[in-house]
Amino acid sequence: MFIGRKKELLSLEKLYNTDKYQMPVIYGRRRIGKTALIHEFIKDKPHIAFTAIESSRKQNLENLSKSIYSFQNPGETENFPVYGSFAQAIEYIFQLSMGRRLVFVIDEYPYAAKCDLALSSVLQALIDKYQQDSRLFFILCGSSMSFMEEQVLGYESPLYGRRTAQFKIQPFTFGETLEYFKDYDKIDAMNLYGVCGGTPQYFLQFDRKMTVRENVIQNVLNTNSYLFEEPQNLLKQEVREAALYNTVISAIACGSTKLSEIASKSGEETSACFAVLKKLMALGLIQRETPYGEKEGRKSLYVISDNLFRFWYRFVPGNISALQNDMAETVYDIIEKKFPLYMGMVFEDVCGQYLWQMNRQGKLPFVFTGLGRWWGANPSTREQEEIDIVASDGKNALICECKWRNKEVEKEVLDRLVLRSSLLFYQQKYLYLFSKTGFSDACVKAAKDQGNVTLVTFQEMF
Repeated sequence: MFIGRKKELLSLEKLYNTDKYQMPVIYGRRRIGKTALIHEFIKDKPHIAFTAIESSRKQNLENLSKSIYSFQNPGETENFPVYGSFAQAIEYIFQLSMGRRLVFVIDEYPYAAKCDLALSSVLQALIDKYQQDSRLFFILCGSSMSFMEEQVLGYESPLYGRRTAQFKIQPFTFGETLEYFKDYDKIDAMNLYGVCGGTPQYFLQFDRKMTVRENVIQNVLNTNSYLFEEPQNLLKQEVREAALYNTVISAIACGSTKLSEIASKSGEETSACFAVLKKLMALGLIQRETPYGEKEGRKSLYVISDNLFRFWYRFVPGNISALQNDMAETVYDIIEKKFPLYMGMVFEDVCGQYLWQMNRQGKLPFVFTGLGRWWGANPSTREQEEIDIVASDGKNALICECKWRNKEVEKEVLDRLVLRSSLLFYQQKYLYLFSKTGFSDACVKAAKDQGNVTLVTFQEMF
């Protein structure tokens, strides 16, 4: 089934309907759903779709030639002529598009470019030659984030300035994954989202006829399952020294979030760890956080941003022996006791997603321009304080606390939020309390008395 991506599909359709040459670039990390998006877009349009593979120039050129032949001879895949070069094949496609609207897709473009180092320059020359009169809709797609950003979109690339649009495909939000998990109770859907996040290839592994427990045991903790091997397999595809990357991610998952702590835990030099972190951030697996409103510096922390990686590195390595000895159910029982604490950060992320949605719809006291976590010292008590979410337009601020607990949020939580909000200096402050299960009567009364407090339950959010 195909779900979501309505915004991307609408944008692509608008470009397509111009009926003139277009070259949208689509990129994003592996498993994120780029190819599914492209197939959904081209399914009712005349198209030539070519997926490059990590192989020789000869093999890729044969595959492209076969795609062209199949387009002109539907259903036939044998005895096709092979073009002498990529330049000849792609120029022929440009010529086909002179009198008709035609979509041409090169998926996994980095593989094609690496097997023929002149390909980007060839494309540059053909685009410059034909774009004024061509009706080609030329999609370049790739999973290697660094390659696409540097050698397709980058200033030094031969293709710089040739794109007409770019789409960096992001994971689904929790609200979007609900389209797939619509048969689940929202709490159960949230728990599954906490395990696999918004990567389509991940949450599509879950069987909607199974319970959360059954899904996690069967599809994540089972050593033969796709998701059990996925974190390791993805790293091996993307990096050379997977062992070092494993060590760094494990350190973060176990609570080492500062660069110095990660280096100490990993037993590696700080410079080596920083290089690893930079690559992991480019892959969308790690993100660097700085207290909201402050510049990057010594306070910056590193957190795992992908839920499957966050879950896997938090719970699998320490239980690997038990899992390899068919004790997945026992391991799940261990995880279940720690899961509410683990879900706290996931809930903060989802509350941030909710606020952005309300912000786009103009349903907040003001329109904010940025959002993040804040932490710092309380000058009165000299203790470290933390605020789950701060969102601001520079003058006003939403200051938020998020509680994923199986009991109502008490008045004391609101009192702490009021105290912490005094550490931030904005003209107007609006306090938000988010709760999994609701609020005590005393908390509701205190919120009304305070006047600038909004209480939001998880069920109300979605």
